[in-house]
Amino acid sequence: MAAGSIRARVRAEMIDEIKAIARKHLASDGANLSLRAVARDMGMVSSAIYRYFPSRDDLLTALIMDAYNALGAAVEQADDTVEDRADLRGRWLAACHGVRRWALANPAEYALLFGSPVPGYAAPQDTIAAASRTPLTLIRILEDGVSRGLLSDPGPDSLPDGVRTDLDRLRESTLPDVPSALLARGTVGWIHLFGAVSFELFGQLNNVIEAREEYFDHQMRLAADLVLG
Repeated sequence: MAAGSIRARVRAEMIDEIKAIARKHLASDGANLSLRAVARDMGMVSSAIYRYFPSRDDLLTALIMDAYNALGAAVEQADDTVEDRADLRGRWLAACHGVRRWALANPAEYALLFGSPVPGYAAPQDTIAAASRTPLTLIRILEDGVSRGLLSDPGPDSLPDGVRTDLDRLRESTLPDVPSALLARGTVGWIHLFGAVSFELFGQLNNVIEAREEYFDHQMRLAADLVLG
C-alpha cells in the first residue's frame, strides 16, 4: 500500500476515534465539548487533536453532520420499507416512527440537533444537505401523492398572506410540484413530529403518559389526517 494511502487511512481512523469519544462526552456532558478533554481521553496531548479538528466548532460540525446523515438514513430506510408507494399514510407513519426510533437510540445526538442551541456556535452551510434529508423524505411523500393524483391542492384561502408568500417562495425555488397550501400542511406535520419526539425525549411526558409508543402513533395518525387528508 502506498504511503499516502496508509496516512489517509490512519488519519480517517483517528478522526473516527475522536468523534466516538466526543459522542461519549455528548452523552455525559451535553454539547459543551472540550477538545482538551477529548484529547485526554485518547491519551494524546491537546495540541495533537488540532491536526484533525482545528477548533471545537469544527468537531461539533462533524458530529452534527454525522447525526443528520444517520437520522436521514434511518428515515429513508423506514420509508423504503413500505412496498406500496401509493400508501402515503403508511409511508408517513413509517417515516415518523423511524425518527422516533433513531432519537430514542441516540438521545445525545438528537439533543445536539434539536435541543438547546450551543452557545457561540453557528452551523455552517455545509450542514444544510445533511439536515435536509429527513424533511425531503417527508416532502417526497407529498410529491408522490400529487403526481399520483392522490393529493389535491387544498386551496390557498386559509393561508395568511405572509405565510403564503413565504411558502410560494419556497415552492418556486425547490418544490414546484407541491401546492403551497399542501406544503403548509406538511410543515405543520413536520413540526408536530419533532415536537412529539422532543416532548418524549426531554421528559415532558413524565408522570403524564406511560404508553409512549402508542401515544406517539396516535399523534402521528392525527397529523396524517391533517397532512394527507
